[in-house]
Amino acid sequence: MSDFRVLSATVLASPQIAPADVSAAKAKGVTLIVNNRPDGEADDQPTGAEIEAAARAAGLDYLAIPIGGSGFGEPQVRAMADALARAEGKVLAYCRSGTRSTLLWALAQAQDGRDSEEIAAAAAAAGYDVTPVRAAIDMLAARARG
Repeated sequence: MSDFRVLSATVLASPQIAPADVSAAKAKGVTLIVNNRPDGEADDQPTGAEIEAAARAAGLDYLAIPIGGSGFGEPQVRAMADALARAEGKVLAYCRSGTRSTLLWALAQAQDGRDSEEIAAAAAAAGYDVTPVRAAIDMLAARARG
């Protein structure tokens, strides 16, 4: 059962999806699925390859930007920002709870110069808290604005 949460007009975040959720994502206009969960994190999670196969079969693009227990850094933020910029439709990013996907989206938005308060408000409206990376959001947004 899908739990797609709206972060922006073009980005949705979700807890773990199953191959069967891909058709629901497509029906919402998703053209790219971003997997932020490393394989093997939990015994009951589908593999990235299973989600990718379902996405490709539905005509959707798929990208893995896994974020494990050691966290994430600039390479993952850049990869997410690039994926969002290149997407030709809505993007669905998922992980175990949707939090890592939301934090990565928030950092990518800040890197592109979006207002920190708007980012935090959008995440909160979707049920996510960006407090763990708020200092980095503020820094990236300030740097982007020059």
